[in-house]
Amino acid sequence: MLREMSQLSILGFRNTIWSPVELNRHIRQLIESDYRMSDLWLAGEISNLSQPSSGHLYFSIRDDEAAVRCVMWKQDVALLPRLPQEGEAIETHGNVSVYEAGGRYQLYVNQVRFAGEGERYQEYLLLKERLETEGLFSTERKRKLPTWPSRIGIVTSPTGAALRDVLNVLRRRYPLVHAIVSPTPVQGEAAPDRIVEAIQAINEESKPDIVLLVRGGGSVEDLWAFNDERVVRAVIASKAPLVTGIGHETDVLLADFAADVRAPTPSAAAELATPDSDELKIEVRQMKMGLGRAWADYLRRQRTALQVQRTALELLSPRARVDNMRQRVDELLHRATSATRHEISLQKAAVGGLIQTLQAVGPDTVLARGYSVVRNSEDGTIIRSVTQVRAGDDLQVRVSDGEYAAQAVDHSSTGSP
Repeated sequence: MLREMSQLSILGFRNTIWSPVELNRHIRQLIESDYRMSDLWLAGEISNLSQPSSGHLYFSIRDDEAAVRCVMWKQDVALLPRLPQEGEAIETHGNVSVYEAGGRYQLYVNQVRFAGEGERYQEYLLLKERLETEGLFSTERKRKLPTWPSRIGIVTSPTGAALRDVLNVLRRRYPLVHAIVSPTPVQGEAAPDRIVEAIQAINEESKPDIVLLVRGGGSVEDLWAFNDERVVRAVIASKAPLVTGIGHETDVLLADFAADVRAPTPSAAAELATPDSDELKIEVRQMKMGLGRAWADYLRRQRTALQVQRTALELLSPRARVDNMRQRVDELLHRATSATRHEISLQKAAVGGLIQTLQAVGPDTVLARGYSVVRNSEDGTIIRSVTQVRAGDDLQVRVSDGEYAAQAVDHSSTGSP
């Protein structure tokens, strides 16, 4: 099996396998070994300018065909008579090296000469001055944002992070609002016309209470569509108050001057356009308290009116007569009850007398006085006369405390012959 071999390997040299850090360090050493890269001047327009809290400056120097990334440390920035501006033409001095962690070369600037404003920035200033002269940026034409918007239009790229940021803020602060997106490219040559169409479309078709014109950060070239005169005039012509939130806080564009409200970021634009849900809760609580007080006052008035009607009705009411008749019924019922109870007592007494009489003449009482009941043992016939007994008959005698057997021996009659 044939294997491809480089000329170096044929000569006995082995291929070196580099790690990213080794390769970046080697390239840095190559660049720094070139004396021309350690002391040079670079001229062009400044772009992508930023200054974080560290105080260092990060920017690019560009011309019509290319750009070079630059860094200026805080101690060198402090020596500048002023900070450079986005789009300004400058000359920078420093040395070229490689930022190993990112694998990119950049100019480490230690001096800046201000050569005057760049051509694009000059165009920006001229257009800004002309529009200001027309009064398009005057505060008198700025409209107040509605306190409780129900529909918010969003003009932005449908795939950008700005849309997600805005929707997250709306969902958190004011979930009752209805968000409508009018999609458009936000950079490139076609962007100005498309942005104008998107602003017009959302005003005509959706009639929102507020329009948000937003996009995330980017280079000055990425944001330049929002300096276009057509976009500025479309912002001013918006029927609904318009809030811009384009780029970062340091990015100030002509569309920002034309807007009714300018926000530093897309998220801030969403916050300015909506009330806080906590504030809404306070407002609802206050309205609830006011409604409660109004309802309580209404109930008091109704109770007073009802009491007046009740008094008038009582004057005409037959209630007093009904009460008298009810009392009369109670009295008659009491008398009837008393009479019934008396009659029952009398009847109880009579029954008691009968019971005593019955007990006095009852067989048990008679037997207890010494009498007995004699029966014929054979057929159980009660013996009432001596004629019913013959000598030798078996008898059964019952006395008060029991019975015993007897036999007739003889009999004699005590009655008349």
